[in-house]
Amino acid sequence: MEKTAKSRDALFHLHGIPPFGPALSLALQHVVAMIVGCVTPAIIVANTAGLAQADRVLLIQTSLVVAALSTLLQLFPIKIGGKKFRFGSGLPVIVGISFAYVPSMQALAEQPDGLASIAGALLVGGVIAFIFGFFVKKIRKLFPPMITGTVVFTIGLSLYPTAINYMAGGTANTYDLVVGVKGMTEALVYGSWQNWAIAFVTLGVVVALNHFAKGICKLASILIGMVVGYIIAALCGMVSFTDVASAGWFAMPSVVPFGISFNLGACIAIGLLFAINSIQAIGDFTATSIGGLDREPTDTELQGGIMCYGVTNAVSAFFGGLPTATYSQNVGIVSTTKVVNRVVLGMAAGVILLAGVLPKFSAILTTIPQCVLGGATITVFSSIAMTGMKLLTSEGMDSRSSAIVGLSAALGVGVAQSSGSLGQLPPDVTIIIGKSPVVLATLMAILLNIILPKEKKEDLK
Repeated sequence: MEKTAKSRDALFHLHGIPPFGPALSLALQHVVAMIVGCVTPAIIVANTAGLAQADRVLLIQTSLVVAALSTLLQLFPIKIGGKKFRFGSGLPVIVGISFAYVPSMQALAEQPDGLASIAGALLVGGVIAFIFGFFVKKIRKLFPPMITGTVVFTIGLSLYPTAINYMAGGTANTYDLVVGVKGMTEALVYGSWQNWAIAFVTLGVVVALNHFAKGICKLASILIGMVVGYIIAALCGMVSFTDVASAGWFAMPSVVPFGISFNLGACIAIGLLFAINSIQAIGDFTATSIGGLDREPTDTELQGGIMCYGVTNAVSAFFGGLPTATYSQNVGIVSTTKVVNRVVLGMAAGVILLAGVLPKFSAILTTIPQCVLGGATITVFSSIAMTGMKLLTSEGMDSRSSAIVGLSAALGVGVAQSSGSLGQLPPDVTIIIGKSPVVLATLMAILLNIILPKEKKEDLK
């Protein structure tokens, strides 16, 4: 029986009420680690879709609110039928908006009804994840580390052009309001040296803190790097607070703000990613359970966690939300500090929720210059690709696995970068496999894993 006393000891138990001061400081540590990653996908999608300022703020707001509520449901699950069935894992995890879906969402956001298509695909994807969770023990065998590693590696590769484009200033430049600032016109041009300089200063701060700092400075390296880059950009006249002044102080997310439409290609592409990310969630649930609780997660915890992942995403579709996932950086904090108390992580979710209902806060985030965003997030995207590499090498690499990974990544990335290569095929086919390299790479990895014969031990001698 775990302790429930209000003491510092409660920090290291799943249940119980820890002292407010230490709990709040540890909760803010989790917020600092995830806040940038949570809002950046929304900013990227909003820029790609060319949303008006009010809609950009709304998308960021919704992302924060959805992340907070999803986290709370994972921490404090709804139990049905005693201990046999529940929504939520009950494990110490933080949920945020996922980068895994960004390439596909960017492709959809370019369409006239892009956000409506994302909402429809999110609803379908949530249902797929729910079903996946229900049959998790049987289905997970179809997705060994080689498959999931290929997918994660390809996701990282596909995000690199986005980061470089942002470092150069972003083709859809957000600085038009300050074009008239004396001496700064050149900095507002895509590819200008000023954009690159600020991007590399931001990147330099992030890398330096990651490798030379300790504690909170290392943990908040991306956030601190963005703050430094933001200050320099502001001094250079690249930041405007005009829209911040007009933003409200309090507002709740709207119901179906961008509409919902069901595009077959979008539903298949996003739905497949939901199946893959359900497997990734198992990895995070397992890592936080072993790292923080010194045990494997139970089948009930895994099933409840993935089914909750599906339900919360399906519900968020009606509020214009974006796909979520468990955050590995927060799993790392839990494993390092051994602080597993649900109240601590619940307080972090509360802070995120509060930020989500404050349009002023969301409006400030929209003022971040794209060169600053690119300089900070290229480290995130590179770590995603390297995570994929770790998964791929976790079980060793032979000629068969090398062929599967190499061909899958080559076809996925190659077709996506050759925009006209699928020009004669139906539009739905182009949306599924031509707009984002992730889907084609996933399909090829699964197919090749089934077709290619496994090497026998005697063949390796």
